[in-house]
Amino acid sequence: MKIVQIKSKNIDSYLKGLRRSTSLSDPKLESTTKKIVDDVRRNGDKALFKYTKKFDKVELSKRSVKVTAREIEQAQKKVPSKIKANLRTAARRVREFHKHKMPKGSMHKDSLGNELGWLISPIERAGLYVPGGKAAYPSTVLMTAIPAKVAGVEELVLVTPCSNGELNPTVLVAASIAGVDSIYKVGGAQAVAALAYGTESVPKVDKIVGPGNIYVTIAKKLVFGEVDIDMIAGPSEVLIIADASTPASWVAADLLAQAEHDEMAVPLLVTNNTKFGKEVAKEVSRQLALLSRKDIAGEAVKSQGRIFIVRDIDQAVEVANALAPEHLELCVKNPKALLKKIKHAGAIFVGGMSTEAFGDYVAGPSHVLPTGGAARFSSPLSVYDFLRMPSVISISRKGFDKLSDDVMNLAYSEELEAHALSVKVRK
Repeated sequence: MKIVQIKSKNIDSYLKGLRRSTSLSDPKLESTTKKIVDDVRRNGDKALFKYTKKFDKVELSKRSVKVTAREIEQAQKKVPSKIKANLRTAARRVREFHKHKMPKGSMHKDSLGNELGWLISPIERAGLYVPGGKAAYPSTVLMTAIPAKVAGVEELVLVTPCSNGELNPTVLVAASIAGVDSIYKVGGAQAVAALAYGTESVPKVDKIVGPGNIYVTIAKKLVFGEVDIDMIAGPSEVLIIADASTPASWVAADLLAQAEHDEMAVPLLVTNNTKFGKEVAKEVSRQLALLSRKDIAGEAVKSQGRIFIVRDIDQAVEVANALAPEHLELCVKNPKALLKKIKHAGAIFVGGMSTEAFGDYVAGPSHVLPTGGAARFSSPLSVYDFLRMPSVISISRKGFDKLSDDVMNLAYSEELEAHALSVKVRK
């Protein structure tokens, strides 16, 4: 890993080499994706099945595109009992966490007797995208479906690639545990378009959530407005603030846990201890050689990995706030003291025992998080993503009499005469 000494207060200049955003402006990629999306919008199943055959090497029909109960039963037999028990444990913890996060509607009367407030109402149908390229992610099924179910979403529609005609059985078992209503064997931009516009086989949804590759991400951006989306996701990333109080082997392992996701993953360490930084770099090299995904992790470490040496932990916090990382680990002696200083992060892991892998699987909060600095303005996926909060306004006679002139004068100032008239006729 590259070791970078931050010597000046201009922190941003040291961070410019990190490619942390998904490139959505590539004209060729966007043009290709738009053609797929538009084709599915116009031609439905015909286009959906055409692209599935082209990219996933599987022929589908209206009868075979949807996963059957029998296929789920067969998947149940293939997944070891221990893994099913692990999935149920994770599901229970995710469900419990999001129940605590559920907001409540409220009404109140102001001094004029007007009743004002808001309702809590779930969206009716959500689409879940679960990747199936370099790896299958049953954990992503739980992390997207369960918050939606807790929020009260009536119908969950899951899409996942069926590369070469095979679906990951653990994904199907996770979907069953999470309460997914229907599963379709499609992925890529064509699956996003199918969810957004509906086809003869795939129902139209109100919101699409879940991570995917660059084509999936661009497709989500293109269909936004027709449906809602959770976020524009980029490569996975972790930033670890460490002061040498946590073993170098632990910190190295956590960096590699992110690096093995993708060649574009971003593993970062910020430390005030140069010797410790070098120890972590050695540990990364040692552990990397032992990984089955060492080619992927090695490329991420080489191209995006950094060990930043700072003057003190306060400057380490400045680096973290400047980057607004997806995952932030506080591997320091007094981690809770740093919490109030953290301005931007997707998820914060407090203390050396809190390896980010717990957040990926069983801690409870969703692992679908803002990346590429988006933590400056957005939050992790949660029940809030599946709720609408319509305002409720009930004007009393007293409130009308007191406020009607204000309404009319403001309407006239905006040259909206009919607005003013709608009040005047009630006087």
